[in-house]
Amino acid sequence: MSASRQSGTTDELGPEEPEPGGAELLAALLDGMDAALCAFDADGVVTHWNREAERILGWSAAEAVGRRGFAGWAVRAADAGEVEERLLSAMDAPGRQVHEFALVTKDGGRVLVRMQSASVRGGDGKPSGVYCAFSEVHAQIDLERSIALSEALFESASWGVVLVDADLRPAVVNEHAARAFGVGPAAVLGRPLADLLGTGVEELESALTHVLAEGTPPAPAEMWVSLRAGQSGAGQSGAGQSGTGQEGGGERRCWRSGFLRLASPLAEEPVPLGVGWLFLDVTEAKQAEQEAAQLRFRSQQLHRAARATAECENPMEAATVQLDFALAGFADHALVDLVAGGDPVRLVRVAATPAGPPGPCLPVATAGVPVRYPEGHPAPQCVERTGSVRASAGAAAAPERARQWATVRQWPEESVHALCVVLRSRGRTLGVLTFLRGAARGQFDRGDATYAESVASRVAASLDLAQALAP
Repeated sequence: MSASRQSGTTDELGPEEPEPGGAELLAALLDGMDAALCAFDADGVVTHWNREAERILGWSAAEAVGRRGFAGWAVRAADAGEVEERLLSAMDAPGRQVHEFALVTKDGGRVLVRMQSASVRGGDGKPSGVYCAFSEVHAQIDLERSIALSEALFESASWGVVLVDADLRPAVVNEHAARAFGVGPAAVLGRPLADLLGTGVEELESALTHVLAEGTPPAPAEMWVSLRAGQSGAGQSGAGQSGTGQEGGGERRCWRSGFLRLASPLAEEPVPLGVGWLFLDVTEAKQAEQEAAQLRFRSQQLHRAARATAECENPMEAATVQLDFALAGFADHALVDLVAGGDPVRLVRVAATPAGPPGPCLPVATAGVPVRYPEGHPAPQCVERTGSVRASAGAAAAPERARQWATVRQWPEESVHALCVVLRSRGRTLGVLTFLRGAARGQFDRGDATYAESVASRVAASLDLAQALAP
């Protein structure tokens, strides 16, 4: 070992930095606190005063330390005795005590503070003083309000509340949100949203990513989602949209969602902590709104069709015009078959839309030739029952299987859903009207059948007139 190292010199290493002492460390901790803090010894003399206390009251540590109590400088003389008695009583009381005082600032103003005080014990376990932490009442109330609001949202809110972390995984959920997901609260935490939701999850994750990057959006968004298979969606009322067998689980739900970007208030620069996602199930209201809009449109179509058919001289033309108006927004194809007698019933095609791309309904050139419908076909069933018949290959059917299903039934090969309604006029069954939809549309429901029957009654009247006028 060199002589310099043996002698304790620092020629090579330089002077060693002294470790911070207890007093310096304590001072740094006190001055770095967000709360104002002061301490009194057993005689009520101020021994500690940090920077936050100086900010609130204006008195520096040099001016405060060494004073006895707050009398004559930090409180009014009339209040000094009561304040000192309540503060020093903490030495003999267990735990912490909370008080509210009106203190005097250095410039003569007054500020209401909420103060927590507790005794300081010496090495022998006996009280040696009191420490007090205080803050302005309005700041404390704001904090308590924020905490109370957070607890209320996550405990008793009547809408779903989810805290999503930066990895787009639920970190906190309330009971309402857990019921909407169809699982218990603990089962939601930490799982990817794709494990919980089927359709609509991409849109939701995109919205969450946008909020993390850009901030809170200006308005709520309405998103249609479905739960993954095996999740019941308990706690949600109302029927889903037509066609519930969609990829990803059960019925679709419409959630009106609001998003809030959450950032840490303790960082110098905003650091995203995640996204607060609040949502409300508005499925029933949206469905009612959609149904009302659909009903208005269909009523308008019937009205327009009535005005247009009134100008037609040829009753067959009136029937096809009526169908052209009915097809808009309702179906892709329409077929009109009339009863040609016989047992079993024989049907003759008299009008149809083109088999390829959608087009106008026109009389067919092969009128008079019976259609070779197989046994059990919906069209003859409709005539025999004198009522509507629905059929479907299923939206999830393979394209080849769907084409085979349509071809066997003498329908255009792109047909996936069918609705047959009977044509009746003057107490007689004239034939059957068939509406067809492709895979891009949903199955026909009961409301569709009601509308189709209204159209069929008008078409039947025109066809009956055409038969009466025929030579």
